[in-house]
Amino acid sequence: MSAKDTPDSAAIAPDDAAREASMVVSLPPANLPRRLAAILYDSLLLAGVLFIATALALGLTVAALGAESVKLHNPLRGNPFLSTYLLLVCFFFYGGFWTHGGQTLGMRAWRLRVQRRDGRGLNWWQALLRFLSGGLWLIPVVYLHGALGLGLDRSLGAGLAGLILLVALRLPDQASETELVLLPKVKC
Repeated sequence: MSAKDTPDSAAIAPDDAAREASMVVSLPPANLPRRLAAILYDSLLLAGVLFIATALALGLTVAALGAESVKLHNPLRGNPFLSTYLLLVCFFFYGGFWTHGGQTLGMRAWRLRVQRRDGRGLNWWQALLRFLSGGLWLIPVVYLHGALGLGLDRSLGAGLAGLILLVALRLPDQASETELVLLPKVKC
C-alpha cells in the first residue's frame, strides 16, 4: 500500500472543514437595546446571587468568630478576601452560563446567545476575557467615586456611559473573539 492509498487525516481535513463551514448558520448580531435589556435582566439575577453569597460569608464569619465579635467589629467590611470571593462568584455566574449553552437567563429571555465566530461554544479562557473586558465600565465608577470623591450619582452616570460605549463597540466580543447573536423565534 503506497502513501497515496493510506487515509491521511490531513488530506481529509479540508473536505471536513468545508462541510462544517457550510453547515454553520449565520445569525444576525444582537442589537444594542437587546444587549442592554439582557444586561439589566442578568444584573437583577446577579444581585440575588450576590446577596446569598454575602449572607453565606457573613454566616460563616459569625459561626467562626461569634455574633458579638462581628457586631463590635465587622471583619468583612473592606475585606479584600470578601471582594475577591464576590468577584469570583460573578465570574462563575456568567462563565458557567456562557460555557454551558452560551446563554444567561437574561440572554435566553431576549433570544441572545454568545458563541465563537465559527458558531461553537465558548471555553473558560474566552469567558474570562469576556468577563474582564465587560467589567471595564466599573473603572470610572470606582475611580471617580473613591479616588476623586465625586458623588455616587456622577460616578454611576460615567460608569453607565462607559457600559453603553463598551456594549455599542462590542469590546467584550472583540477581546474574546466571540459574538453575541440574535436567535430566531421558535414557532410553537
